[in-house]
Amino acid sequence: MNRQSERPPAVIVMSDLPALARQHRLITDIADRGMAPLVVVGPVTDLPRLTGHMADGTHPLSRIATVRQLPDAAVDGVLASVQDWIADYDVRGVICSGEVFVDPVGVLCEVLGLPGAGTWAARVCRNKVMQRVILRDHGPVSRAFAPHERENASSEVYPCVVKPAGRMFSSGVLRVDDDAELRASLAAYEPDETILVEELVVGPEFSVEALVHQGEVVWSGVTAKLTNEDSSRYFTEIGHTSPAKLPLPHTDALVSANAAILKALRFDSGITHAEFRLRDGQPVLMEVAARLPGDAITMLWHLATGKPVEPAIVDLALGIRPDYPVPARRAVQRFVEHTAGARLADVRCASAPVSWIGEDGYWPTVEPSGADAPARAASVMVGLAPGATLGALHDSSGRCASVVVDLPWEADPDSATTPFADQVEVVAEEPVTPERADSAR
Repeated sequence: MNRQSERPPAVIVMSDLPALARQHRLITDIADRGMAPLVVVGPVTDLPRLTGHMADGTHPLSRIATVRQLPDAAVDGVLASVQDWIADYDVRGVICSGEVFVDPVGVLCEVLGLPGAGTWAARVCRNKVMQRVILRDHGPVSRAFAPHERENASSEVYPCVVKPAGRMFSSGVLRVDDDAELRASLAAYEPDETILVEELVVGPEFSVEALVHQGEVVWSGVTAKLTNEDSSRYFTEIGHTSPAKLPLPHTDALVSANAAILKALRFDSGITHAEFRLRDGQPVLMEVAARLPGDAITMLWHLATGKPVEPAIVDLALGIRPDYPVPARRAVQRFVEHTAGARLADVRCASAPVSWIGEDGYWPTVEPSGADAPARAASVMVGLAPGATLGALHDSSGRCASVVVDLPWEADPDSATTPFADQVEVVAEEPVTPERADSAR
């Protein structure tokens, strides 16, 4: 028997605690297949909290075989840090469930001869400037300004959108209406950040999730997005509907545009998450990512299709062509309103269980409904801890609680979801200022 077969089989997952909590089925599915889940996390992970979950035999993350925290996601550092795993285990797959690890996962897959996006596709998917240059025929009119050029940043048309090229979660993305606002916005970015200045593409926003096996798109789904752009200068996502309720030609146009982009990138295997606007019915690429989608989108597809996505992700990492179903229902996530600046005391809902996902390190495991079942609230999830200060919706970190609603296929997502969202109560209290504390003595 050769050494390869003598080593215990394993799959490496690169992520951070919030994504591990959301995609804990990745860990349990790997373990259920008789392989060791080996986890790499970045510096933002609360490692004592993660190891506490691992020590709790009732927690799904307890099935992680070992975890390693790295100071950053630099490719050379990641490769150096997993050398012993490569020697000690028969590593059969590598999965990226966190944006910062897209590059090193792509390289490690290629080094080990394992299925993956491909180093070129991974590199482009991680870099917004490269996307704008390489995929310029698919995206908006755009200009990147390196740090030394930022004092000359300008736009030929207003309103436009300013975004930092290296950030995530809509952080720093802002609409500006004239030269003065553009100049003022630049002061908020770090001195070493490259900035993109893009035309404002007017039209509804969508994401396309795709499962790709050896260059073939074997499944695609279109998710409708809702942002706060109509009431602010920001583009924070406050809702998702999977699948989007769209005319078939629009759905087909989005799926076709996504397939063309993945072909142009020579994307090989894995899951992708691309964001588009529909302008006059034509897709315009906002960005494409080589990782699982964020928020509750994987949960929504589980409810819509009746089957979780995570086993299909493991299949792709192992070189297996997944069989994922078409949706029979729709599912919606809506973030509920709160008072910015107040302190979170509680979240209540009479029609669905409330899960404190940030505290528990665990997203609820939902069960799909039958195709003809009535609408229901499947879960309410709170991303903040009790006592946290409620933020403004300048980016995703300002959001507090959301409800996930499971709907029949023909239901209107907005009108059917609103009654359930209205039942979610965010209980807040005013923060104790020094002046109020003095007066209470």
